[in-house]
Amino acid sequence: MRAVILLPVLAGADAVGNDAIAMAHLLRARGIETRLCCDASFGVDEPTYPTRGALDFAGSPGDLLIYHFSMGWPAAIDILRRARGFRVVRYHNITPPEFFEGLSIDHQATCANGRAEIPAIADLGCESYLCDSAYNASELIAAGVPRDRTAVVAPFHRVEPLLHAKADMTLLGELGDGAHNVLMVGRIAPNKNHVDLIDAFAAFVDGYGDPARLIIVGKADPRLARYSEQIHARIDAHRLGSRVRWFESLGEAQLKTVYLASHAFVTLSRHEGFCVPLIEAMAIGVPVVALASSAMPGTLGDGGILWPETDPWLYAASLARLREDRDFRNDLRDAAYRRYRGQFAPAVLAERFFRVLEPAL
Repeated sequence: MRAVILLPVLAGADAVGNDAIAMAHLLRARGIETRLCCDASFGVDEPTYPTRGALDFAGSPGDLLIYHFSMGWPAAIDILRRARGFRVVRYHNITPPEFFEGLSIDHQATCANGRAEIPAIADLGCESYLCDSAYNASELIAAGVPRDRTAVVAPFHRVEPLLHAKADMTLLGELGDGAHNVLMVGRIAPNKNHVDLIDAFAAFVDGYGDPARLIIVGKADPRLARYSEQIHARIDAHRLGSRVRWFESLGEAQLKTVYLASHAFVTLSRHEGFCVPLIEAMAIGVPVVALASSAMPGTLGDGGILWPETDPWLYAASLARLREDRDFRNDLRDAAYRRYRGQFAPAVLAERFFRVLEPAL
């Protein structure tokens, strides 16, 4: 048996890329010759191969092909149609295009094209549709994928290296100045709903006092400049400029540090296919408060506080409760860590992954 892991772009420090690379390592550890095939790669040390040679390498009936579906890519549909081995579609979800209306024509078109491919992917009749979450699986089932061909395995991640990383002591000192730190990690995109997050933080400052700081970790996309402007405008409207610390890019040590320095992780994201930062917070011990949207209830479970609406005072009151009630805070941390270890630890994910591949192996 040979295996190909197929995706349009392999990027370092990217949830899809981390998932694909981890799968390649696991398959190779089982003695299966495995190639990562993509059109482009950057920020990774892994060798990659052109997609045009994917089926020459692993296109026979006894081979394995895993396609990471997270954007429109007609070439993958053609490859999957011609493949004769065990075909797996790894569905990471695609953001609905309406989130980008009036903000970026490019993003809107890219997402619309990607979601337009969901029916074609479903019609391929692949042997397995492996989804990051039950939420993602429900979308494919609605598109016609048989329920018995879907499986849910959370994405492989880099939480364990993050747990073992050394903190940046200089940054830890800067953030450990007595302020109550509220953290959000995620790319700067409209579905992440940073504007409502700013409102919630402002309510906390207004209702429960200072000192408080909002830490935002996420790289701004020049093509989404209008959305970044909306975030800055909301910060200015609440006069929060001195209370917001924005990091566009952090290394592993610095990311570990901002988690360690934070008293709560808060997200009001309106669309997630899984949300890896939730399990980072759960593993490190940062209590989570989140909007119960899309895949987030399935990821967070009983490991955090979930609200069905975006009323800023609900989040402000939650932050205050976490700050003032040590027993509640510790119980939530314990539940979150148990959930991480029981559902998302690497060994758990590996066992579930190979269970899905058992018919091929």
